[in-house]
Amino acid sequence: MASFNLLFLLFLSTFEFVSAENAQLQERLFLSALGLSSRPRPSNHASVPSLLWKMFKKAEMKREESDPCTVPEYGVKGNIVRYVLDQGSMISDRSSPACMERRLFFDMSVLEDVEQLSLAQLEIKFKHNLFPTTQGAGSQAFSMQLYRVVRPTLKGMAHESSRRLFLSQSVHYIHGTIRFNLTDLAESWRRPGKNYGMVLALKSTPLGNELDQTDCSTQSSQVEIPELVATLVVVSLNPHQCRSRKKRSAHYLPVTPSNVCKPRRLYIDFKDVGWQDWIIAPQGYAANYCHGECPFPLSERLNGTNHAILQTLVHSFDPKGTPQPCCVPIKLSPISMLYYDNNDNVVLRHYEDMVVDECGCR
Repeated sequence: MASFNLLFLLFLSTFEFVSAENAQLQERLFLSALGLSSRPRPSNHASVPSLLWKMFKKAEMKREESDPCTVPEYGVKGNIVRYVLDQGSMISDRSSPACMERRLFFDMSVLEDVEQLSLAQLEIKFKHNLFPTTQGAGSQAFSMQLYRVVRPTLKGMAHESSRRLFLSQSVHYIHGTIRFNLTDLAESWRRPGKNYGMVLALKSTPLGNELDQTDCSTQSSQVEIPELVATLVVVSLNPHQCRSRKKRSAHYLPVTPSNVCKPRRLYIDFKDVGWQDWIIAPQGYAANYCHGECPFPLSERLNGTNHAILQTLVHSFDPKGTPQPCCVPIKLSPISMLYYDNNDNVVLRHYEDMVVDECGCR
């Protein structure tokens, strides 16, 4: 009896190991289908940008009407929108209340090799609005320069000799968000050894002398530069997961005999698989599945092909030698997902063929 119990315990432990291994394999396969190499484990759940929430809700409401390969909010091709966080830091030895330099770095390796970059837009958002009227109306302006860092530097510092001016402009007040198109530059960052980031320089200057290069500490009328957050909005297209489709009305599960081929309800709750810590929305979705028989004669509602009709006919004469046609999905619809990646970036991604709408005999 003792030996039997030992064998039984060994069997259980082996079964649990195989089950765990199989679950890990299934998870890897599903993540791969979602275009993810591993399960994201975000360390910081940053707030979701309001525009991404609006885009997600719009995609959910107009699932059957929108073009899955276009992001109309930015007017470009794409099925993936990422808000890539800045991983740079303040260049402290150059900072003063009215003169600031900050190193910006955006990790472009988050894009898969197959993705086609459509847009990279730098968004600089200031913590509060700043108008040049605090020290005399119309007396203050701000100069803004963006430099491309062309080679690596020590301790994250971007010395003048290692950077090239990318753009320069004067701002008479700082309000809300300032945007710059960096698509070509971001494309170059995707190549190995080419991404050393940028330097953002901001300085308050007397109005009418925006190019004044006087050291910040020598100017008495300067206004303090507000804190800022820099984000790179990246829109890309994965052609393998995006295709145009004909518009069609929404489909509902038909009421038919229970043993006949039709969609069956299957709701996938991401909490049940432990993914609620990285998937923001939806919390789950109705994936559905196809199940049931394809009996002879095939009715029109079973959406059978000519081959399936002939196969059911042969099956009716020779049920042991010829199987019935299979009940399979013939129409599927997409879903959109909001989630955090391993770099804590918020990603909005469109996935085709995730919901079974109709089944047929094949």
